[in-house]
Amino acid sequence: MNKNSELENEYDAIVVGTGISGGWAAKELCENGLKTLVLERGRMVKHIQDYPTANMDPWDFPNGGEPTRETRERMPKQNRTGFVTKEYRKHFFVDDLKHPYNEKRRFDWIRGYQVGGRSLTWGRQSYRLSDLDFEANKKEGIAVDWPVRYKDIAPWYDKVEEFIGVSGENLGLEHFPDQKLLKPMNLNCVEEHLKSKIAENFDDGRVLTIGRTAHITEGTKPGMGRSSCQYRDRCMRGCPFGAYFSSNSSTLPTAEATGNMTLRPNSIVHEVIYDDKTKKATGVRVIDAETKESHVYNAKVIFLCASAMASAAILLQSKSERFPNGLGNDSGELGCNIMDHHFHVGARAIVDGFEDKINKGRRANGIYIPRFRNLGGKTDVKEFKRGYGYQGSAGRRGDSEAVAEMKYGPQLKEAILKPGQWQMTLSAFGETLPDHNNRMYLDYDKLDEWGLPTITFDADFGENELAMRKDMEEQAIKMLEAAGYKNVKGFNEVESRAMGLGIHEMGTARMGHDPKTSVLNKYNQIHACTNVYVTDGSFMTSSACHNPSLGYMAFTARAANHAAEELKKNNA
Repeated sequence: MNKNSELENEYDAIVVGTGISGGWAAKELCENGLKTLVLERGRMVKHIQDYPTANMDPWDFPNGGEPTRETRERMPKQNRTGFVTKEYRKHFFVDDLKHPYNEKRRFDWIRGYQVGGRSLTWGRQSYRLSDLDFEANKKEGIAVDWPVRYKDIAPWYDKVEEFIGVSGENLGLEHFPDQKLLKPMNLNCVEEHLKSKIAENFDDGRVLTIGRTAHITEGTKPGMGRSSCQYRDRCMRGCPFGAYFSSNSSTLPTAEATGNMTLRPNSIVHEVIYDDKTKKATGVRVIDAETKESHVYNAKVIFLCASAMASAAILLQSKSERFPNGLGNDSGELGCNIMDHHFHVGARAIVDGFEDKINKGRRANGIYIPRFRNLGGKTDVKEFKRGYGYQGSAGRRGDSEAVAEMKYGPQLKEAILKPGQWQMTLSAFGETLPDHNNRMYLDYDKLDEWGLPTITFDADFGENELAMRKDMEEQAIKMLEAAGYKNVKGFNEVESRAMGLGIHEMGTARMGHDPKTSVLNKYNQIHACTNVYVTDGSFMTSSACHNPSLGYMAFTARAANHAAEELKKNNA
């Protein structure tokens, strides 16, 4: 009986996590014929069936869906975003009291523990890194060099984009690579006006385009009946149309269709088991989240896709005689070099005219202005390294939106029917430099309810980011003023900003050439334990300035196919 039990726990591959990266690892490994166990620490979420608020309206919620006192008390750190704890989406984010962490310096760790992870709630902006990003560390002597270049990843970007569906416009910019895109969503009249004014008034290569977003705008894509975006902008509740990419609607169903996937929710992986004799990992230790029973699952290859912080925590807990400080931590860099994009800086303006125009539908996307700083020549500045891009949108706000008293009483009907002035907002997202001192570590004196150590964060933005923020605000103001807009006001919310709110955590197990200064090699393998791959945000060697999730998917697909080939050669 024991032998049978052990055999039931034997797989070709184990994937830890079901979000953006985990879904792709599961799909690629299963399609390569590997019997794959997929472990998720959170509950099961089934596509459509488990999106309870997807079709509800504001009046279906007490207080219009604003967080209740109980929600704010149980989710105080999640509530720092200002948007994830709304009553119609809070079920996709964690209870902070049940899942605590510690802060030496403030860190806003926004998490979703369920099958699909944050692929159900991500912002869906999808951009490629370029060689400007891959080469920056080496050229500037910062941190370590990426062990890959754009040509290594480009085919995998192609593969991912063709599968998930990304809409947008190609611009032919070397530092902002063209992509495999579906037809773009439309700019509105004010955004088109700003686009033309930027082109007229600036000669440093800046250009306004529609965001490149993982929404189907034509045809269908693989998965659970995925169809075109319905312009409801209720994406963070789960999309019943599968119009935006998520693991639940796309990669996990594709993996399941192969017959090679076993999915086990409520499974908290806390250790990768290392064999000192074979110098390989043999499996993982798991605690059942509901019963608290312990299990061991074995496999030839293991993919950690639990998120940058969670994967690093698992590796730090995976101690052995060979790795007393955590699996793969020969360099001492595991848990270090935390990066996130800094934002909450830019400008807003009132736009006169266009009174005969109004938006139709709720476009779940905005504009994008790609990086135009430090590209060479007249774009270079001395005050800071790297650069930033802008996201934003234009719209008409009714007075009932701006004046609380007008939400009630006899003026309500008139206020709803009469749109307000056009407004334009530009909000910048900036690159963060890697810094060894920005780190997370484990606190064994503060355990969670499963007896596991909690994470402590000690990270913040540095002088380069603070200097960059000044330019982010100034250039946003200049562009809005050059367009002739009124009441232009900059904003730079430095005091309320901390790492984490960008929800783009990166860097805790960075890639590199040298095992002495990095955790992973060019294929996302742990240098000294090559049958363990880490393909979530952990591997990022630098952050670039735009949304990173598309890169996680491309690197994961590449790593999973590499693992399958290694198994075929009996190298894993």
